[in-house]
Amino acid sequence: MSTRFETLRDQACLIVHGPDQPGIVAAVTTLVARNKGNILSLDQFSDDANGGAFFQRVLFHRADLAEAMPGIERDLAETLADFGLEWKLTNQETPKRMAVLASASDHCLLELLWRHRRGELPVTIPMVISNHTASAEHVRSFGIPFVHVPSQGPDKSVAEAEIVKLLTGNVDFVVLARYMQILSDSFLERIGVPVINIHHSFLPAFIGAAPYRKAKERGVKLIGATSHYVTKDLDEGPIIEQDVARVDHTHSAAALQARGAYVEREVLSRAVQWHAEDRVIRHGNQTIVF
Repeated sequence: MSTRFETLRDQACLIVHGPDQPGIVAAVTTLVARNKGNILSLDQFSDDANGGAFFQRVLFHRADLAEAMPGIERDLAETLADFGLEWKLTNQETPKRMAVLASASDHCLLELLWRHRRGELPVTIPMVISNHTASAEHVRSFGIPFVHVPSQGPDKSVAEAEIVKLLTGNVDFVVLARYMQILSDSFLERIGVPVINIHHSFLPAFIGAAPYRKAKERGVKLIGATSHYVTKDLDEGPIIEQDVARVDHTHSAAALQARGAYVEREVLSRAVQWHAEDRVIRHGNQTIVF
């Protein structure tokens, strides 16, 4: 039985973005063809044909891709320089390394681990780090290392330093699976890789503890979740995915929380999959998701 990564053998993903102008699509497709590539899918978007921003994702097959990559990259650098475009080329057979940070609540963490074991997420998981030990045995049952890094009190510097040491050079991105700690600006700078977060969509309407109880008291009709990239501005990073579920007066606070947890699992899993598949292009404080 072939693995997901074997089915992606010799498949490359090219991300292109920059100022829109005539000739970009022709230049990219011609480049792929002259490098003996066969385009499998092509998505593109321009926010304004007259001087707007252009975004493109091209998935193509090229026999012996690993050997051909350096030559393709040189061709890209020369060809796209004339257009002033930024680009990134990745070998889809090589999975991204994803570390997960979690706290006591484990529903998002276990969803990611389950999907990973089923081959639904094109990642490897070198470690799960938590400031609680409740999920340790669950994580280890998936064959994934679990590391406990306590984080108590207002000073998080010691915990952050330990996490940075664990992550540096070992991961391509980090997922906060309901990790209930605020990360410092210096932490984000030191790890130097994208960080994806999940939170209930009651923010900022129901800030702080017990958001579902506050939502019940307010009589909300929709609950939801938002997954976004983490920036120095708390909960204001570029949004990757969102979803909602309808509720009504019959739902208790516990029922709202249970339904919210379901939405959180789905939204975070989709965001992680899209990021791992190079489907997300960051543009300022927005994202383009193909």
